[in-house]
Amino acid sequence: MSGNTQWLTVHIDTAHSGLDTVTELLSGFGIDSVSVEDEDEFREFLEQNRAAWDYVEESLEKSMRGRSRVTFYLPEDDDGYAQLAQIRIALQALKESRNDCGALLMSIEHTEASDWEYGWRDYYKPIEIGSRLLIVPKWEAADIRGRVPVVLDPGLSFGTGEHPTTQLCLTLLEKCVRGGERVLDLGCGSGILSIAALNLGAAYATAVDIDEMCQRVAVENAALNQIGAERLTVLCGDVLSDAALLDSLGGGYDIVLANIVADVVISLTPLVRGLLAEHGHFLCSGIISGREQEVADALRRNGFDIRDTYSKKDWFAYHCVKGRET
Repeated sequence: MSGNTQWLTVHIDTAHSGLDTVTELLSGFGIDSVSVEDEDEFREFLEQNRAAWDYVEESLEKSMRGRSRVTFYLPEDDDGYAQLAQIRIALQALKESRNDCGALLMSIEHTEASDWEYGWRDYYKPIEIGSRLLIVPKWEAADIRGRVPVVLDPGLSFGTGEHPTTQLCLTLLEKCVRGGERVLDLGCGSGILSIAALNLGAAYATAVDIDEMCQRVAVENAALNQIGAERLTVLCGDVLSDAALLDSLGGGYDIVLANIVADVVISLTPLVRGLLAEHGHFLCSGIISGREQEVADALRRNGFDIRDTYSKKDWFAYHCVKGRET
């Protein structure tokens, strides 16, 4: 989509068993760029990736309830309306010949390309975090008012500064960075924590994520902050299963960050002690209410003293230091 072209946003509500049939029908009209929303696939994805989160927003679950929908776009012109009429006729024929495709209800919205491409930006504004940090979307000209800016492209990956877990970790981070630290960011996402640490005065950061896209995104966000490869290294892999990757990280880090979920934090805790310098700090977040005691027990069991506990909107974060090994 480009320019100020008017577009038709077309939804077809079907059944889970009709998704392939509907997408094949649209492909026959030359429409191969579609998005699919399906409750069954959503539930399956959550089940297969249970270790990746402890909590799913209620609004997201509600929006997916009973949904099997295919969405695509057509230009709002004579050709678009002609194609829409042909698709409507084909859907009616499909409905008469099949009983496994649900309602096959078509609904239409009108939108402009400029709204579609850029409207989401209205939701992202500069965010003050703690006493020192200011998260700034790359298109905003913010008055930093003596704060340390962290410039991000919020559309690229996880970690925009909006979520309480990220804000908790950033608040802890600004209390720990005094200048010259070596930082390790496990599960870096957009790179927001590593970039914030470097902008606060850390000397060097290594960021790791299991998602290959995060490797590119973190580097791009670092460039927005004039941070190059001499100060930030971004790696892709899973330190829990890749011994070579874990070994390559070495040790002696002044700060290790893990803003992930409770299960992963618990699994990482035995490894983190060996990655930290003698008086290093372990900052962990992403811990949903109800799991905080379990995580705290794992931290203490693996030789950490919990110096501070922060919470916000049902989420917890811990600031830990090496204690007596048990």
